[in-house]
Amino acid sequence: MPPTTPAKPVPGRRPPRDVGPPPPRLPFEGSLGHTPLTHPHHHTHTRLKGALLLLVAMLTLVGAREPFVKAQTNLPATMQLKFPTRTQGDSYGALIPGLPEDLAKVCLALVPRSYFPVMGAVSKSWMSFIGSKEFIAVRKEVGRLEERIYALITGDGGKGPYWEVLGSLEQQNRMLPPMPGLTKAGFSVVVLDGKLLVMAGYGVDYGKECVSDEVYQYDARLNRWAALAKMNVARRDFACAEVNGAVYVAGGFGSDGDGLSSVEVYDPQRNKWTIIESLRRPRWGSFACSFNGKLYIMGGRSSFTIGNSRFIDVYDPILHSWTEIKKGCVMVTSHAVINKRLFCIEWKNQRSLAIFNPSDSSWQKIPVPLTGSSATLFSLGVLDGKLLLFSQEEEPGYQTLMYDPTAPAGSEWHTSTLKPSGLCLCSVTIES
Repeated sequence: MPPTTPAKPVPGRRPPRDVGPPPPRLPFEGSLGHTPLTHPHHHTHTRLKGALLLLVAMLTLVGAREPFVKAQTNLPATMQLKFPTRTQGDSYGALIPGLPEDLAKVCLALVPRSYFPVMGAVSKSWMSFIGSKEFIAVRKEVGRLEERIYALITGDGGKGPYWEVLGSLEQQNRMLPPMPGLTKAGFSVVVLDGKLLVMAGYGVDYGKECVSDEVYQYDARLNRWAALAKMNVARRDFACAEVNGAVYVAGGFGSDGDGLSSVEVYDPQRNKWTIIESLRRPRWGSFACSFNGKLYIMGGRSSFTIGNSRFIDVYDPILHSWTEIKKGCVMVTSHAVINKRLFCIEWKNQRSLAIFNPSDSSWQKIPVPLTGSSATLFSLGVLDGKLLLFSQEEEPGYQTLMYDPTAPAGSEWHTSTLKPSGLCLCSVTIES
């Protein structure tokens, strides 16, 4: 057969590039309705989605749907997967064309979390599902829900603080995209529906200090920030906590520098802040937590007390009323909640844990051992039901202390390989 003569170039037209043969087509792509992507990361997304489609097609052909679900989720093969009803704002079409919706959700939920940002760029339906509360529920149902600690680290060289997700010996810490807006202090953070909310605070704008009412949300699954509705009252150094799927903020300092008694609640379904019943007295520098569907506010100072306040303000969202407990902990530098108990580090005694039990409003103290770290300043974190004590001192070779409240007496304390890259100001735990 004679050799093929190359085509002559057409005047005024750039000759085509030799890109080589097209990539091999994944089996079953056409049969499952796969269409080419036009995203800049075309090949990555094609491989990812194609691999999922191939997996699903293989399972369908061999009739292995139920054994697969059983093996991957440790659930009985006859159990019908029932996931929560979509909440308002959850809107996604067919996730994988030609596949039952429940199995499509399971397939996406089984993908390692490191692929979530890429998956979110595959299609709007995937991005919407991955960012939804239902995705978290499915991940939990199939046994793939993971916890990670996100720590706020002090910046070097005059730079503002930054967030990072803590890894392990195999996975190094990863820095998050910078927080939007001004570099601020005095803000508060909370986790809601698997997302990190950074609220209010104060910063310097054109040489003038200003108190903020801005709220930003970091989606750990999609690795991106977004702006939420602003608060009704700008504030700093205030208390905040999540209670029954809503965020409550209370007290702090206002734009005029005066103490605040105002309280407001954020509804994520409506993306709206609403003013509710105020505190009995202005309060600032305090912290909050949630127990049994109620909001507890502790520590800090009040205009009606000398020094730090020992009162605990308790708000009942059902009765819309405040009550008071006179057994608070004062001058708390860090706190965390595990198994319906509050763990605190007090400024006057950093080498012991103060533990609050809301069932009887009692306190107990547990000494912190010197093994692993001789630091006297700690920031608390929580991972897998265990308490982590991150040193706030530049101590060479220190190890992160870990306390297991469920361990037998005498074996509660260990060390952890998790360690922030700098001084940890605070941390949150996010499931995804």
